[in-house]
Amino acid sequence: MRYSSQVKPISYLKANAAEVLEQVNERREPLVITQNGEARAVLQDVASFEQTQETLALLKILALGNQEIAAGKLKPVKDVVARLRSKRAAG
Repeated sequence: MRYSSQVKPISYLKANAAEVLEQVNERREPLVITQNGEARAVLQDVASFEQTQETLALLKILALGNQEIAAGKLKPVKDVVARLRSKRAAG
């Protein structure tokens, strides 16, 4: 997707807010809002925003896992399984 085709000045947004919101929700494409010729904000539908936030959260978890691997914070699977089994048996 090319964002250059989805650029509108803030004056257009002010004059056509309801129409712009309808289009953003239908197309599920972000809209770049400019002010004085410069990109100032991105308008996005809620479903796409939520999906992006979930994706970012998963990427953060993966990055943390990779950092722990790089730091050597690993345990053999058999040790973890044994510890879990012993906790379950004790409980």
